Amino acid sequence: MLRELPVLDDLRMNLVPPDVAEAAAAAALLADPIRASIVRMLRDGPVCVCEMAAALGARENNVSNHLARLRDAGLVRASRHGADTRRVYYERDDAACRRAHDALGEVLG
Repeated sequence: MLRELPVLDDLRMNLVPPDVAEAAAAAALLADPIRASIVRMLRDGPVCVCEMAAALGARENNVSNHLARLRDAGLVRASRHGADTRRVYYERDDAACRRAHDALGEVLG
């Protein structure tokens, strides 16, 4: 069903462009399926790089490269847990993920 659009008497030449920089940056990061999967996997708590690689069917160095981008954006952080310092675990920065979610919500609203 076609909807008829309203016709404006005057053009609105003074519209202010919205600030979508944060939303665009989040969307660009999450546009990659591996990075989106990583962020989703980390929603349930810390995960080791080797576990992520196995779950995603990807090489660990490839997953590490994606994690570096997410870490640079502040969405995830790395830590070593317990006595096993060989393994690096990643967890989400929930506050940063909430801000990215909110920014995307402002665009998609």
